[in-house]
Amino acid sequence: MTSSISPFTKPAFRHLFAAQITSLVGTGLTTVALSLLAYDLAGDDAGRVLGSILVLKMVTYLLIAPVAGGMAHLLPRRTWLVGLDVLRAVIVLCLPFVDQVWQIFVLVFLVNAASAAFTPVFQAIIPEILPNEKAYTKGLSYARLAYDLENLVSPAVAAALLAIWSFDSLFMANSLTFALSALLIMTTVVPQAAATDRLGGIYDNTIFGIVAYLKTPRLRGLLAVYFAVSSVGAMIIVNTVVLTRGVLGGSEFLTTSFLACAGGGSMIAAFLIPRLIERTGERRLMLSGIVAAAAAMLLGGALLVAGERGVMAFASLWVIAGAGTTFAQTPGGRLVQRSAGDGDRSAFFAANFALSHGGWLFAYGIVGWLGSLADLSVAFLASGGLAFMAIIAAILLWPKEGKLAIRHSHPGFWHEHPHDHNDPHHVHVHEDAQDREKHRHRHYHPPVTHKHHFVIDSHHTKWPMESGDRV
Repeated sequence: MTSSISPFTKPAFRHLFAAQITSLVGTGLTTVALSLLAYDLAGDDAGRVLGSILVLKMVTYLLIAPVAGGMAHLLPRRTWLVGLDVLRAVIVLCLPFVDQVWQIFVLVFLVNAASAAFTPVFQAIIPEILPNEKAYTKGLSYARLAYDLENLVSPAVAAALLAIWSFDSLFMANSLTFALSALLIMTTVVPQAAATDRLGGIYDNTIFGIVAYLKTPRLRGLLAVYFAVSSVGAMIIVNTVVLTRGVLGGSEFLTTSFLACAGGGSMIAAFLIPRLIERTGERRLMLSGIVAAAAAMLLGGALLVAGERGVMAFASLWVIAGAGTTFAQTPGGRLVQRSAGDGDRSAFFAANFALSHGGWLFAYGIVGWLGSLADLSVAFLASGGLAFMAIIAAILLWPKEGKLAIRHSHPGFWHEHPHDHNDPHHVHVHEDAQDREKHRHRHYHPPVTHKHHFVIDSHHTKWPMESGDRV
């Protein structure tokens, strides 16, 4: 992934990628420290506390991301991101002083609310910095590699720090990583957000991204793929320890080895995506990947039912699942940026962030519950079965052709939004000289039939079903 279109030729991407890595490592340290803090405060109930924290995290993402994404176009984006990094640094720095379980929940809610406001805006900036789609695809793959490396590096760094200091030091290290992330973003030239003609208050701007996302066929298909990914991913995250310790009779080393297998498969897929996607396209690559991952879960269930307990067999399934889920979810950013108008990108990425985490919330509950209350083979079969149901939905919802330019018709209508007269829809006469400048007033759009790159926005409120369909 080192060609003339490498994203690292862009200084802004280098800074933002470094900011992402530092905050990821810090967040990984806090994950370790939270488990130790929960055990320190709750003892044998630590598992219940950590499970509740995970649910709270998902709910926070669902509630906060659409609000933040819908309103992000009203604020300078660099100031927004730096401010949220500083806020996260301060919140994490409070965790060492916690002495009650309820305080953990309050601080975890706040830090995840800040993350939910930060991440979609951050994601929306990357395609603007990397307008070349091949470079953007490589940027997505590098981001996936950074995530997988964090899963491997953070536990090692945490172990090294714990050998010298108490687990409180991990919170302090995370605070420093957020501060460093803020510093890197401050030194980055962040493109000014494109203008949007969206009006309205918090409610209108909040629901815009969700509604527009769900009206876009390729994104409905993407959401189904994400649900399939969460069904498989939840099995790996929640039940790897159950499989390796309870079923295979291994040690903690076997548990970490299995997680490394999934991470290794994911990293291999991330390296291959930029080459494969140009040959296959997003739809074929993503569906093929998640079919392989879902099949690995069904095969795992079948092996357990048959009494098979081979470590290598299940480790191989973890590699396949890790690679398949990465093939399925990493190219999703290309679909989101392709489906959003320039000024609405943050709202679409916020909807993508929130809705995809909704799938994880459901999958964690189902797969985790089955893994603890029923035989593990049932959890395997449920994971693969739910994933295949979502795959069928994705195939039905996601059009094969995926044309960007669509011929459609508009009826004549009156409305009001900021505009200039560079667009032929807005050619009308004013009594003063303001007609060449950006201005706002109630005006009439005459009926028109035309063809262009179609996205849901204030002028196109529904997806045309056929060529020439009214929108």
